[in-house]
Amino acid sequence: MPQTSDMQAVVAALKKHDRFLVVSHENPDGDALGSLLSMHLALGQLGKNSVMFLSGEAPVPGEYTFLELAGLRREPPADHDERVLVAVDCAKEERLGPDPLLLAEAPLTLDIDHHHDNTRFGDVNLIVADASSTGEILADVFRELDVKITPEIAEPLYVALVTDTGRFQYANTSSKALRLAADLIDAGADWHKVFQTVYENVQFAKLKLLARALERAEVYSGGRLVISHLRKNDFTEVGAAEPYSEGIIDYLRAVEGAMVSALIREPPRGDGPTHRVSLRSSVDEIDVSVIARKSDGGGHRQAAGFSSELSLDDLKQFIVEEFERAASRPES
Repeated sequence: MPQTSDMQAVVAALKKHDRFLVVSHENPDGDALGSLLSMHLALGQLGKNSVMFLSGEAPVPGEYTFLELAGLRREPPADHDERVLVAVDCAKEERLGPDPLLLAEAPLTLDIDHHHDNTRFGDVNLIVADASSTGEILADVFRELDVKITPEIAEPLYVALVTDTGRFQYANTSSKALRLAADLIDAGADWHKVFQTVYENVQFAKLKLLARALERAEVYSGGRLVISHLRKNDFTEVGAAEPYSEGIIDYLRAVEGAMVSALIREPPRGDGPTHRVSLRSSVDEIDVSVIARKSDGGGHRQAAGFSSELSLDDLKQFIVEEFERAASRPES
């Protein structure tokens, strides 16, 4: 649970100020987008002036386009230096985007997150490492603010919750998370629409991209590690944007006997890192965020990622060596 003082400080800041810029990390997932939208709507309900912003040009993943993100800005507003910055579901300031002025010029920064390796870059930090999702933390914040959980707020919170718990199948699924899910459904979240749109509305190009990743999957360390990769031309040949790779690693983590899975991808745009890597652990004993941090990445014990300038072969070797080191001396 959060320290009472942290929660009180966030609530006090949200009550005191009137103009906000709500942000999350680049290449957003369901928790990032659900938290972003629900915070924006809650601030609007409180009579505040709020703007949503995401850095980068990558489109919102197709499975989340049903969310009411019409006001989402991809360039910071001109008055960003006059708005309190509210960062949700972002473990590191670098993931807010390449413009350092966004954080440096903010009059006040609130950092609300559930990543255990969050760098606490905010002036006020509300970090709840044992929360299932940032959406779960925001539900507590909204309760303290007396925000009414309308259907419009309940649904993005439910998206944040259901995606970061892997449809309530990951180890971070707590009894509190399940009770919150029920409360959000009672408040009007259309759980069936969310399920169909997020999980049963796959673009054909994404299916083709998945096929390439599965075809290249290889097992290492006696089947305990699964690695696959996607090349830049895979995205262009099947007509897929980078967000289409979201979720592919979940197929790798389901391989029988696999303790850790990794998906290496070359970003389709050539102005970023050479490779991006997603890591998943199927066992509590191996903390993949430790592996990610060795390459300036981070994340959760069972879901993490990093960027690298290493070649594909060197990157595979690095992952194998770090996995075997972790498997021989599991993190406590």
